[in-house]
Amino acid sequence: MFTTQQNTQQNDATTTALHVSGMTCSHCVAAVTAELSKLGGAESVDVDLVAGGVSLVTVASTGPLDPVAVAAAIDEAGYELVSESV
Repeated sequence: MFTTQQNTQQNDATTTALHVSGMTCSHCVAAVTAELSKLGGAESVDVDLVAGGVSLVTVASTGPLDPVAVAAAIDEAGYELVSESV
């Protein structure tokens, strides 16, 4: 699940914030970045690593991302997309 999604009106760009658990190092960051970068429309991926905690992953894309594809990409990288109470 997406915990936050912000849409900006600049060229229909979308920024999606995700919370991912299980990441501990730069290899984890690279794995998640590589998988999310494969998604259609993804332009950039930024990870704020919280080793052993819940990391914030921000994806800039040309439009909204498919939640199922996002979850599958994170799972493929070996991590878990988490939902937090807001």
